[in-house]
Amino acid sequence: MTKTKTKTKKILAIFAIATLTFNSTYAATQIGTWSVTWQSSFDSAVMWDDTIPWLATGSVNGITVTAKVLPTLNMVISTWAIDLGILNAAAYSTGSLDIEIWTNASNWATVSAKSTQGWLHSASNGSSINDTTTDGIAESYKFSSALNAASDSSVAWYTHTAALDSEVNNTTSSYTLYTTNKPESSSWVNDVTFFVSAKIDEQTPAGMDYNDTVTITVVWNF
Repeated sequence: MTKTKTKTKKILAIFAIATLTFNSTYAATQIGTWSVTWQSSFDSAVMWDDTIPWLATGSVNGITVTAKVLPTLNMVISTWAIDLGILNAAAYSTGSLDIEIWTNASNWATVSAKSTQGWLHSASNGSSINDTTTDGIAESYKFSSALNAASDSSVAWYTHTAALDSEVNNTTSSYTLYTTNKPESSSWVNDVTFFVSAKIDEQTPAGMDYNDTVTITVVWNF
């Protein structure tokens, strides 16, 4: 009877020691740290989980991912010269060129034209063709534009316009040919057609060298 009690006490004692050892060894505690080099604000504790399957967990929050998209802007003009041919007083003589632009400008892009002379001028006779009457003769010299493609963009809320129709009589005005409000791609279908037109008076002095130089400019807002 005494031996049996002694064995029972030993078994209980061993079980108690094992339980104590298990609890102290696997209690939830910090066993390490997650960190980012030279950035102590990211430090966080690695914890040992005291429940099966005794997982160690930890996380670093706030890792940033960065990238850049460079701006692009391209323009192609179909020709370098517009020949109006022989002008007459009965109807407008008109020539044109096509313009294609593609850009990733997120706000808008504008194509404009400016006359460097403000008229068609003849160096040989000193006369000019426009709607002013400085020389006593009112003729007409015009810039106009029209859309030449339905759309080059799949961006939501994209719009584009080309509706210029204006007399040209100065060197300071920039005449807006085309505007768009979102990025657009190149479909190799010209976006806008730029027209130049002139009509003379019966009294317009003869000359074989009437000319003007036009500057076409693209302005964009990224």
